[in-house]
Parts: sequence; C-alpha cells; structure tokens
Amino acid sequence: MLTSLNNRKSIRKYQKKEVDNQLLTQLLDTAFRASTTGNMQLYSVVVTKDEKKKAQLAPLHFNQPTYVNAPVSLTFCADYNRFNKWCESREAEPGYDNFLSFLNAAIDTMLVAQTFCVAAESKGLGICYLGTALYNAKAIAQILALPKFVVPITTITVGYPDENPAQTDRLPADALIHFETYKDYTNADIDRIYAHKESLAENKKFIAENNKKTLAQVFTDIRYKKADNEAFSKALLDFIKEQGFLK
Repeated sequence: MLTSLNNRKSIRKYQKKEVDNQLLTQLLDTAFRASTTGNMQLYSVVVTKDEKKKAQLAPLHFNQPTYVNAPVSLTFCADYNRFNKWCESREAEPGYDNFLSFLNAAIDTMLVAQTFCVAAESKGLGICYLGTALYNAKAIAQILALPKFVVPITTITVGYPDENPAQTDRLPADALIHFETYKDYTNADIDRIYAHKESLAENKKFIAENNKKTLAQVFTDIRYKKADNEAFSKALLDFIKEQGFLK
C-alpha cells in the first residue's frame, strides 16, 4: 500500500475504454467506508458518462482535456438534503442550515473522494482531481439538478491510463510536519523548502513563458490571481447561501 501511494500520479489521458458501472459501484461502495461525521454520510456522488451531459459540463471545467476525454467523471457533493429529510420524516427538527454543517459535509465528501481514488488506482484506473467544481458550483448544480442543501465539492475524472507521466514534485516532509506546536518558517527555511521546486527545468520554463521573475509570481499573477480568487469566492459563498447553509 505504501509503495502504491508513494508512486501514484495524476492521469490526464485515458484509453477509449469504458469503465464498467459494476466496477464503479464496487469502488464507490468501498469508498463509503471512509470516516464520516457522526456516521451521517453527508455526501452524494453524481456519475457522468453521457456525452451530451459531458458537453454541457465541459465548459464549466474550462474544457480541460482530462475532462473532455475521460470516459467517466464523478462529481462528489456535500449533501445534507437526504439527512434533513430523514430527520423531518422522523419527527426530528434538523438544525443544519449553517456554515459548520456545510464544512462537516464538505470534509465528509473529500474523505470519500480520496478513498475512492485510492480504491480506483488499486484496480488499475487513473484519476485526476478538478478544482473547477468549486469555481462553478452553481452552474454545475443546475446541470446536475442538485436540490437545496447539496453543493458540488470536487469532480474526479476516471479511466484506464493512456500515459505514464513523471511524478510531480512535492515539498520535503519536514517542511510540512510540526511536532507538538506549529514552528513558523524563517526566510532561510523558505529558501530551503522551495529550492528543489524552483530548480526544476519545467518550473523555470513556466517562469520564462510567463515573463516572470519567480515561480511564486506565476502562481500569484497567472495561475491563481487575487481577482479570480475573490470573484470565485463570492460566487461560491452566494451559492452556499442559496443552498440553505448560510443565512
């Protein structure tokens, strides 16, 4: 298991081979054993295979090739709708129209999503996370007919790999682990932690292509800009409110 996890990589090119629904159901059923807040299982998963539905959703995922070419995508949703209805049908008043409840459901959702990914990879499938589900949550919800108290959290593309890419870099473990209390970073720590990432040829290429001085500027000025972050944040918060989680 550790070897498999250490060697994993995101897959963005897939064979033109269908992923059987029985296998998907088996993998999802396994994923549903993941830890969950109060054993409430505050999530649902929408499976998309239909080409017309994929064509509707693709622009909301910025037409990324990994989405367009994947044989199947899974949208993992934070879901209090089902639990609320159970409570109401059993003479119990749900009190989950608040931000804490949304976070609990979002955490449950990501635990299930990651467990699914590990299970899928163990069966020879490749996966890729798409953060765009949060960027365009409202529009995705409309296409998938998500009711109140259901919010898309992440979309994962799934298929049999048609590539064997190199692993992407990761920061050293000692940069991320804090024993007992958080140890803040000095400038020297930052230089050491990011030295390898900044030395990679592909990252130097990103800097040159984008006419920037540093790799950090590629992130702040090109990939994840402040204006975009603020616009997507507002849209997401407005939608979470529409869905009943914020008053």
